[in-house]
Formats: sequence, C-alpha cells, structure tokens
Amino acid sequence: MLKNDKWIKSLAEGLISPFQPRIINEGLSYGLGSFGYDIRLSALDFRIFCHIPGKVVDPLEFNPEHLESAKLHSSLKGDYFILPGHTYGLGVAIERLNVPRNITVVCLGKSTYARVGVIVNVTPAEAGWRGNLTLEFSNSSCADVKIYANKGALQLLFLEGEECDVSYADRNQWTGGKYQDQTEEVVLPKVGGVKYATTA
Repeated sequence: MLKNDKWIKSLAEGLISPFQPRIINEGLSYGLGSFGYDIRLSALDFRIFCHIPGKVVDPLEFNPEHLESAKLHSSLKGDYFILPGHTYGLGVAIERLNVPRNITVVCLGKSTYARVGVIVNVTPAEAGWRGNLTLEFSNSSCADVKIYANKGALQLLFLEGEECDVSYADRNQWTGGKYQDQTEEVVLPKVGGVKYATTA
C-alpha cells in the first residue's frame, strides 16, 4: 500500500531528518506531499563523469578518476551546479532516511527537471536501509542544465508490505557494509562491501 502524508508525518522524526511537514515551493519544491516526500540535493558534493579517451567505466572496478567535482555557482534563484549536455552527475541528498522493516522507498524524478531533459535515476531504498541517498542525474538534452542545490531533487514514495525476514540492515552485517549509513557525500560503486582500488 502507498503511504499518505498522515503516515509519513506520524513517523517523521525517525524516518526523515531533517523533516519539513509541508511543501516549500521555491521553484523546485521539497517537503511533505499528499503521498510522498520531496528531498533536496546537497550543496556539499556533486561530481560529473568526464570523458577519458580509451578508458571504459567498470562498475565492478570503478576508477574515481572518471569523476570530477563540479563547481557550486550562486545566483538570485539559489546555488546550483552545471550539468553539461549528454553527461551524468552524482550528488547526495540533504535528508537522512531510516527505512522501517515493512517499507520500501521508490524514488521518482521531478517534472520540472524532466521537462528540460534531466532524468533523476535513483535506486530504491530497501527495508532497513539508513543514510543519505546518492542521487544520479542524467542530462539527456544537448544543452547544459542548472541542477539546484538545497531545492527539491526527487520524490520518495513509501510502499508498505508485510515485515520482511531479512532487511537491508540484516544483510549489511554479513556483507561488511556496502551502502548502509551513507553520509552527506557521494558514495561510489562498491562490490560485496569492498570498494575496489583505483586502477591505472
């Protein structure tokens, strides 16, 4: 069952931190909606994939040199990063989640970004997961696009089922970490709880 604003608010303190109990509309809204919660992009860390001729990105042996930190710009409308056309960037959510054992969180992009060709591609937050989500932005247009920090980046939908036997937190004990308890910084691909060393 998709959970509504009353349910989200009832668990607010343990579920989402910091929590905004209503929609704040600053062009890219954030906060509590009717059947979801819009989280914000942090200004602390945003990285863009760069093209290195002759190099191939391997998700099972990721080379951090394929990413470069983006500069934070400021304007009257707010702080922003520039995501060049046909590129991909990684950011991180301001809000920290603590997902109950009977809930899975699905993440959806905002229509304001979708209408300028930006796809927010975030994987689900499973039952028992805790931390700040790493956010993925794909600019499918040929134009550079401003990606605003401290404003709404995507919407979370909370789906309830029967409590699971093995949550993400339980599996985490066996794998030695992986993506549990991420902080407000971009987390790079990991395999089996171990981040691979940088390759030449």
